Amino acid sequence: MSKAHNNISIRTINKQKYACFCSSFDVIMQVMIITYNGLQFFKITQGEMVLAFNPVSKSSKSGISAHFGADIALITTNHPDYNGLEQLNHGERVPFAITGPGAYEIKEIFIKGVLSYVTLSGKKYINTIYSFTLDNIKIVFLGALGEGEISKEALEAINNPDIIFVPVGGSAGDLLDAKTSAKLMSSLEPKMIIPMDYDAGTLKAFLKEMGEEKAQVVDKLTLKTKDLDGKEGEVIVLKAT
Repeated sequence: MSKAHNNISIRTINKQKYACFCSSFDVIMQVMIITYNGLQFFKITQGEMVLAFNPVSKSSKSGISAHFGADIALITTNHPDYNGLEQLNHGERVPFAITGPGAYEIKEIFIKGVLSYVTLSGKKYINTIYSFTLDNIKIVFLGALGEGEISKEALEAINNPDIIFVPVGGSAGDLLDAKTSAKLMSSLEPKMIIPMDYDAGTLKAFLKEMGEEKAQVVDKLTLKTKDLDGKEGEVIVLKAT
């Protein structure tokens, strides 16, 4: 066999190995599915794992009553609209609950919780800002954030986010308003923004501030890491189920 022919054979074998590697990598990279139940109650599913954020409790006056089993629950604020852990037990599935600032590692996911505060109906609460990385996607959940100025520690935890969940006012008016939310998003520069805890009026105002009046509205968000390539501040609105 000539040297030239041998080089061609090696290149062919390497291409086959690369194709096999890519195929295996695609299998490993599981699809992330995000669904919304209203207020700040989100569910992220990846394979068999389920994460839940700020489940609405039975004592909430919102009328939201979603219930499912979760592996990890993140609670930002000890308020009936956000602390319904009882809604996340199903059969033998009881979530590992994270309810405040700190550093946590569960199921090989490192989660950082940073302290902030919010006043709801005249009462001051601790609000925890969470950040973590799931399958190379950095996710930040701002929770019941009431002020546009956030701490240096929070900024360090949020650094270079892929997806941010941000409150945009809602009917109570105690959370970030549309203008403040939009300004904060511009400063944090996420690839994708998911508004939450909104009503029709505050959502419309937020989208206008972001220049995203025609933002995509979906029943659920399905994505992989590569789906975020090239995105800069794209707003995705999830319908509450």
